[in-house]
Amino acid sequence: MKQQVFMKWAQQKHLSIPHLLLEHYTKLNINEHELMVLLHIQSLLDAGDAFPTPQTLSERMTLSLDACAEIIGTLVRKRLLSIENKQEEDTGVMYEHCSLEPLWASLIHHLEQESETKVENIKAEKEGQLYQRFEQEFARPLSPIEAETLSMWFDQDQHGIDLILAALREAVVSGKLNFRYIDRILFEWKKNGIRSPEQARDYSERFRKKIPQERKQASSQPANIPGFHWLENL
Repeated sequence: MKQQVFMKWAQQKHLSIPHLLLEHYTKLNINEHELMVLLHIQSLLDAGDAFPTPQTLSERMTLSLDACAEIIGTLVRKRLLSIENKQEEDTGVMYEHCSLEPLWASLIHHLEQESETKVENIKAEKEGQLYQRFEQEFARPLSPIEAETLSMWFDQDQHGIDLILAALREAVVSGKLNFRYIDRILFEWKKNGIRSPEQARDYSERFRKKIPQERKQASSQPANIPGFHWLENL
């Protein structure tokens, strides 16, 4: 007897519930009763019932028929459930069909927005750290014009944060710590397709090797810091 019960259980279809739905359903403005109705609808759809009625749902749940009908209406208004009219190909008979596609579309949209928000928060945090780094190197707060220039490097010129930091380091090494010099470095890198700090470092080293030996000796920089003067050599 126990074996028969086990075999019957083993042959039952299993309802697959996306983990992401359980993790994010409250952010889709779904409460627990609504979630259970959605899961029962999915189960009935998988079993071949194209249009689970409030009566069918009520028989499966502890909710009344009226409560199930109200929840279905709420889910439709929230655009988490759709009820469509379809036509059978063979007979041409019209019938109503439930679809959970709006639910999955809403979940995907929410996940995309959440991912974009996370990226924007990380970017904002890095930008804040970059402002602090500039103020540390300049040993003073940035002026409004300098802050605007820094923002333009992000928004208009589309320079990456790591590349801006590399340009700042280049200006520090060269002993020419000013925004005009840094802007010229970034302009030159962009013109030559430089997109990463590694590419920038290789590019700078190639230029330094071309500087005549006598010019290096005449440079005002310490001999152990091989600076390259971008404003003079472009």
